[in-house]
Amino acid sequence: MPIRILCVDDHPVFRRGITAIIAREADLALTAEASSGEQAIKLFRQHDPDVTLMDLRLPGMSGIDAMIAIRGEYPVARIIILSTFEGDAEVQRALKAGARAYILKTMPPEEMVQTIREVHAGKRYIPPEVATNLAGHYAEDSLTAREVEILQQVANGQKNRAIADKLYISEHTVKAHLKNILEKLGANDRTDAVAIGLRRGFIQL
Repeated sequence: MPIRILCVDDHPVFRRGITAIIAREADLALTAEASSGEQAIKLFRQHDPDVTLMDLRLPGMSGIDAMIAIRGEYPVARIIILSTFEGDAEVQRALKAGARAYILKTMPPEEMVQTIREVHAGKRYIPPEVATNLAGHYAEDSLTAREVEILQQVANGQKNRAIADKLYISEHTVKAHLKNILEKLGANDRTDAVAIGLRRGFIQL
């Protein structure tokens, strides 16, 4: 029996490309396509695919949140995260949430196909360039959920007073968190911290 695949991506052109790649392989079969996390959960329940290709960033529910929801019902679900981002923070979140592989959309089709086969066989896979980036930050302190929240607000253009009001904390606490953020990221100032946070995948614009 061919490996049954669920493809989850909000870009029709990319899904069409995946369909064409899978169609060339006798041992693979595209079972269903979803354009959102919510739809992915529904279609997973309906088709119970062998392997799911999940886009990291989807409208509304993220790919990681959709994966967490699916694995909450189906703990053995084999899910591959697809992304255009190499940020170590996003990779770590995906792997901790249960992703069996984290691959880049720029990878050659034959490498993607081989990853599907390996994940179906129970193996895990991270591309060398992603693994190198991940290892480069392995020993560093990660940002806490609150620090990520504050850095995201800074990236959105909010000042300390506005951040304090929005998060129901004191302005002094915001400043203390920002000091920790700068130290952990090795940033020179707020702008530098935002740039590093975006590059590593802690925050999004």
